[in-house]
Order: sequence, then C-alpha cells, then structure tokens
Amino acid sequence: MDKNLKPRVIVSKCIGFDACRYNGQTLPDKFVEKLKDYVEYYPVCAEVEIGLGVPRNPIRLVLEEGETVLYQPATDTEYTQEMIDFCAACFDKIPEVDGFILKGRSPSCGTKDVKVYLGKTKVAGSVKGQGIFAAQAFKHYPHGAIEEEGRLTNFRIREHFLTKLYTMCSFRQVQKIGTMAALVEFQANNKYLLMAYSQKEQKVLGRIVANHEKLATNLVIGSYKEGLARAFFRIPRYRNYINVMMHIFGYFSDSLSSGEKTFILDSFDKYRSGKIPLSVPLNVLKTYVIRYNDGYLLDQTIWAPFPEELMDITDSGKMEDLVGP
Repeated sequence: MDKNLKPRVIVSKCIGFDACRYNGQTLPDKFVEKLKDYVEYYPVCAEVEIGLGVPRNPIRLVLEEGETVLYQPATDTEYTQEMIDFCAACFDKIPEVDGFILKGRSPSCGTKDVKVYLGKTKVAGSVKGQGIFAAQAFKHYPHGAIEEEGRLTNFRIREHFLTKLYTMCSFRQVQKIGTMAALVEFQANNKYLLMAYSQKEQKVLGRIVANHEKLATNLVIGSYKEGLARAFFRIPRYRNYINVMMHIFGYFSDSLSSGEKTFILDSFDKYRSGKIPLSVPLNVLKTYVIRYNDGYLLDQTIWAPFPEELMDITDSGKMEDLVGP
C-alpha cells in the first residue's frame, strides 16, 4: 500500500470535533481520534448547518404518506428540504470523498436502525430507517466506505471499512492518471484482495480490464469502479480468505519441509476457528514470500490494505458477525 495515501473522510462533527450535539455535548471516539493522522477529515454537523442552534430542540424522523420527513416537535417545523439542499451544497463543495464516519442513531446521520415515528402526534409504534444526511451520502457516494462510529467498534466491520476506504482512495489515483496501464497495475496488485472479497467480481473486473470491446479508457475505468464497489459490498467470509491463502501457499509449498507446511496450515485452521486474527496467517505467508523473493506476490495489497498502525484486534463483542464461515 502507498503510505502517502490519505483518504478523504466526511465525519460527524459531534464525534470529538465540536460540542454541537442537540444537548451541547461532544462524543469523542478513540478510533476516530486515532485515524486523524491517516486521513483528511472534513467535520460536518448538518443540523447546525441548516440553522438549528446548540443546544437545540430535538428533531426526529416521521413517516407521513409514505415519505420520511425531518421534524422538530417543539416548533412543529419540518426541515427535510433544508437538509437535502444542504447535502447537495456540501457534497459539491468538498473534494471527492472516499468515505464517511457518521453518528449512529441520529435522525440526520444514522446509517441504519434510526427510529422513524409513524406520525407527528403521539402514536404507538415506529419503524427503522436511515437519517436524511446519511441517505444523501449513500446516494451521492454509492462507491464510498460509509459507516457509523458505533459499528466501528466491531473488529470485522472496522477492518472491512478501512480496507474499502483505502482501496477506493487508491483507485481514485488511478482515475486521476486515467490510463489503461494504471488500471492494469491496480488490478494486478489487488488480485488476491479482490479474490478474497469476491472471486466472482474479481473475474468480472479482470474481463473489464481486458477490454475486448476496445472501449474508451474513461468508459473502462468507470465500469471498473462500479465493479470494484460491488466487490467490496460486504464483509468477506473466512473461507474466502483461506482459499486465497491456500492459493498463495501453492506458489512455494513444494519447497517447504513437512514441519513448515504443518505450521502454515495450522495457522489457517486457527484463523478459521476464530482463535487468531487474519493478520497472523497472512504474516506467516508473507515471510515465505519474502524468503522466495516473489515480486508479484510481494506487491499484493492483501498483506496490508490499510496502514498497519491502524490494525487493532479489540472488539466490542456487541454485534454479531455479518457473515458466516
């Protein structure tokens, strides 16, 4: 990974940047703080930007006639259009963004499980939805890495977020260069990372790069970006990574002693059973790639898809795994 990469991340301003929550508080976050040295942050408080003060009367999402509106009960005022207009202006003003870290459960920034009331008056029941600012972020940046700060306490969600964030940032450099050579190199260096996420999409991306239709380069790069986003749509399964590691293992397995083979394969089994993080078997493999000085394998991003300093295996344990084995 290029150590000079600094993804651009829009972050909810209340997460440690400013005391701008509805109650005048701020909520510092350890991960967001740690990430400051590795990304370009663009702190935003959408609620303040649409004219709501600090402190302010709470706002909520309300479902009316099939539409979700942003409503302030204390003033009986809707702010839906103001929020949508602000989002459009904000996203136009900020340079191309690679990801978002947003405040969970917020009627503006929550990405999921935000309470949506079934009317403006006191009524029984509610449904789950998405904050207005978050919904616009997904609409304007469908390829971006977008998460809530609370979900990022889960190790696998955090690892996936960082992998997607830095991969999309790296691809943005390919878009800037705008040549087939840059795209071919990107595909080659990310082969095993893409295979670990989705072997199907990795093959599709390979066909796009092959460009048998002789399409214009800008069209190929645009099509590739769509496929890249699909590849990183969800957290990869354990077995996907094990299949990839077995593939890499095959490059030099014939040159290893029986003890070395057993040691490597044992690390795969421990990863499969959740006893060790992915970084352990990958580092074991990489030592042999270094020993045999395989340049192609050494250039693979799978070894460190994001800065190693951000690797932290602590886990809240509060969220169930998003995928199976």
